[in-house]
Amino acid sequence: MRPGFARPSWQNHRHRFAQGDEEDDSVVHDGRQAPPRPPRRVPAGAPPLTQLQPPVRRTPPPARRPWLFGRFLVGLVVLLLVVAGGVAAGWFIREDRLSIDPAKTRAAHSASVVRVLATTCSGTGEGTGTIVGNGLVLTAGVVVQEPRGVAVVTSDGAVRRANVLRSGNGVALLQVIGRMSQPVLPLATGTPDPQAERALFGYTQSGELVVQQVGSARHPRALGEVMNSAKLGGPVVAKSGQLVGMVTGTSAADSRIATVADLRPFVAGVGGVAEEGGDCAESRGPQGAVNPKLQVAATALATQAQKLLANYLVLQNRHDFVGVRKFYSPRLVSTLSTEQDRLSHQTTYFFDPTITEVTQNADTSVNVRVSMVVLFASTAHQANGQTCNRLDTRYTLVRSGTTLLLDRSKQQTSPTPCDGT
Repeated sequence: MRPGFARPSWQNHRHRFAQGDEEDDSVVHDGRQAPPRPPRRVPAGAPPLTQLQPPVRRTPPPARRPWLFGRFLVGLVVLLLVVAGGVAAGWFIREDRLSIDPAKTRAAHSASVVRVLATTCSGTGEGTGTIVGNGLVLTAGVVVQEPRGVAVVTSDGAVRRANVLRSGNGVALLQVIGRMSQPVLPLATGTPDPQAERALFGYTQSGELVVQQVGSARHPRALGEVMNSAKLGGPVVAKSGQLVGMVTGTSAADSRIATVADLRPFVAGVGGVAEEGGDCAESRGPQGAVNPKLQVAATALATQAQKLLANYLVLQNRHDFVGVRKFYSPRLVSTLSTEQDRLSHQTTYFFDPTITEVTQNADTSVNVRVSMVVLFASTAHQANGQTCNRLDTRYTLVRSGTTLLLDRSKQQTSPTPCDGT
């Protein structure tokens, strides 16, 4: 500061602060006295601020003892889960062992199942059979009751002649003539599980093989839900692929399942001479529809010829020798009497017809060539001791207006015994 000048009062105040003097709170910076401060409030009962409180010692909680019941409960739950899992796994394994898949069963064993056809004095002439040995077939007794001619049709379409080796209690054992390469369906060796599901193999009346579940021995399915007469003799098969039963009865309505114990006597100790067949003058085969298959184009002419031959064959199989004459031409009616027709076909049964040729002639007549199989008695005209032949026949059809009628027939080749087809 220059000499001769006095320091202002505000500078003196700043100077004191710079020298470290504390500011007096009771003095306002403009020189006036500050108002007094209110006293501090202390809660009632509070100790003096200078009194030190001794620390409160907290006692630690006692150590918790192991919860034995909880451990037991957890262990019990785990044990129950393990047991339940094992039971469930066992149930699924058992169900898989006892259940049966019809589609898989058919694929595995259909080659061991045959169609049985016969012309008989009192039997149904139609059923299903099972290959149980070398050339041996089990079927229902009613199918081949008093037979005049018996044949089996294997899964590959081959037709084999057969004889009845033994029969009884609704069961028949056939001996097939000719070599067979199809596999055998073995009989169950022990007592089948009564809770195991079973499958029934059987043919429809149109010749189709089907497989259906029939429940277990303990909980069987009603056979009426699946049966027709062509399934008589059908094998009942377990998942193991063993024969555990067979459908028997006199008709589809009163059919039942014979047990494996009923079947064993027919297979054990096979041998001996074939049973004597029926001796009736007139025998019949199945009475169902016979529809020739077409191996030619399905033209209007071919389908018209197919319909005519279907009617002719059905009426011949039913031995309706009067009704069939409406499908004959006037020339054939005049040359073939009803009695001649009956004597020629009184033991025959036609099946498996196939039309292999249809041609139109210049004179509007039609040639139809048909291959088919016929069963008959060994004593029939020109039977030569046989009971089953495959025929190759050409029919000549003539027109009456728009209708085709049978006029004549001629064998194109010599009849072939079924044993050689």
